[in-house]
Amino acid sequence: MTPEFLITTLIVVLLPGTGVIYTLAAALTHGARASVLAALGCTLGIVPHVVASVAGLAALLHASALAFQVIKYLGVLYLFYMAWQMWRDTGALAISAGEAGARKAGIRPLRIITAGILLNLLNPKLTLFFLAFMPQFVDPGAAGATLDMLGLAGVFMGLTFAVFALYGLLAAQARDHVMSRPRVMGWVKRSFASAFGLMGLRLALAER
Repeated sequence: MTPEFLITTLIVVLLPGTGVIYTLAAALTHGARASVLAALGCTLGIVPHVVASVAGLAALLHASALAFQVIKYLGVLYLFYMAWQMWRDTGALAISAGEAGARKAGIRPLRIITAGILLNLLNPKLTLFFLAFMPQFVDPGAAGATLDMLGLAGVFMGLTFAVFALYGLLAAQARDHVMSRPRVMGWVKRSFASAFGLMGLRLALAER
């Protein structure tokens, strides 16, 4: 592992994307624990892309226009679905029961983690990213090239979880301030819903 890999990975992870938006939304609607669960879900959603890259399936996805389009539009639909849920105050990040009701019912860890997994799983650009990114830091002729790629992927996932969780924990500090102001909370929910919708539109327009 080289300093160049760490620096590049940090830059990629720090840039706001669907995972960051989801983690921030979890933090502001359900607090610090939910944000860590969201970060975990987004990190686990990277695993299939790593496996696809190592197994050579990423090259197949890159070569097949149909496969790419199918996965892409599944991702688009899911992002639009997330936007609709945020707008309607339903789903994993729903807070319609109010602060007292939310504390009584508690969060749903599996639901929050699953939503995070699906957000990254249904993003074909992530698989292509690993196809283009990882080989730059691995000697393909080396005997342990596969293990090297898995090791780098593990570092990437570890940094992803750490950065996302940090984003979430910082956002959670503002939760009480936001939750105590219904108008602000309404604005925040609409902002996150719009962000998911715009990301879905951006993915729909993306080319391989």
